[in-house]
Amino acid sequence: MDITDIRPFRVEIPQEDLDDLRERLARTRWPASPAGEDWARGVPPGYLRELAEYWRTGYDWRAQEAELNGIPQFATEIDGQRVHFLHVRSPEPDALPLLLVHGWPSSPLEFRDVIGPLTDPRAHGGEAADAFHVVIPSLPGYGFSTPLAGEGWGNLFRVAQAFAGLMDRLGYGRYAAQGTDAGTGVVGMLPMLAPGRIVGTHLTGTTAGMPFGPPLDPGAFTGRDRERAERFNAFREEGSGYLHIQATRPQTLGYLLNDSPAGQLAWMTEKFHEWTDPAAKLPDDAVGRDRLLTAVSVYWFSGAGASSAHAVHEGVQAWRQMAAHQPRGEMPAGPPTGVAVFAADTTIRSLMDPDGRIAHWSEYDRGGHFPAMETPDLLVSDLRTFLRPLRSVSRPSGT
Repeated sequence: MDITDIRPFRVEIPQEDLDDLRERLARTRWPASPAGEDWARGVPPGYLRELAEYWRTGYDWRAQEAELNGIPQFATEIDGQRVHFLHVRSPEPDALPLLLVHGWPSSPLEFRDVIGPLTDPRAHGGEAADAFHVVIPSLPGYGFSTPLAGEGWGNLFRVAQAFAGLMDRLGYGRYAAQGTDAGTGVVGMLPMLAPGRIVGTHLTGTTAGMPFGPPLDPGAFTGRDRERAERFNAFREEGSGYLHIQATRPQTLGYLLNDSPAGQLAWMTEKFHEWTDPAAKLPDDAVGRDRLLTAVSVYWFSGAGASSAHAVHEGVQAWRQMAAHQPRGEMPAGPPTGVAVFAADTTIRSLMDPDGRIAHWSEYDRGGHFPAMETPDLLVSDLRTFLRPLRSVSRPSGT
């Protein structure tokens, strides 16, 4: 097989894997808990038991699988690593190519509900001039870009190189890019790797500071920024345990995530509770129960819980090395950047953009860390608004 070959991909989970999942859930050894049913110590046992039972007896993976296979999916090999991606072409001939990059704990399926409005805006009440061809890859070690081909794929610079290469293979000379969570790091590096080809970069899921860094002084801010600073400090003190574990002991954690579906369910559900719209009492309320379980199921069936933990570990190590050796200074000029901040985010403009160089900044009073799942209407509208004036700089081509 030619290493540049792009092959159609279908999600086809063997029945024995489904049977194994249900048997493991039925045999879950539930821990005793001295706590009540709040979330102070993690996912409440009553809620997780109910969710696991629905996963075992009520959730229909085959229906979700059929829906997923209605989206054109492909796989290719880049630098020895299988890269899985969704690729949906717009019916509009002048559509702008748009690379969408997810983060943790997610996969390309996070963007499922924005694909239609982005690629075919006229069918969703929009204008043809706002159409995009979308390319949505799985980060190496996530989703169906598994198994990991070796060490080093947690380095986001290497991932950005791979995704720039993917866009080359698809024939897209110039394009826009959107990233969330870890995807922001990938997208932020693309202008260096593909100079002159990136029309604009759009970021979501950013934070007020690094969890490994010092706390913020809430008194230095006012209004919503003060609230965001307080939430960031609370996250740094009480909500970043998952990151420290994945950053330091991914192998040990991997045994749990690869062997216990209840463990994988709890590991991800906690983040969906903490990071989604504060107005949503439960993760179900924010993204829907079936959507949540599909996200967890993809991790379970692909073994991405363990491999993504290793990717996080390598990414953090790479960041620490860069922070230790790279002098602080002004970032090089690049294409226009847009940022969207949702209700659960901690992003503070004065920290992220002290020099006022970000071209487009939006703040919303709903949504959270997974805007494509929680508030697809807001994300689509923000992308259209940000990229509309930038389209004139390119007339994309592609296959």
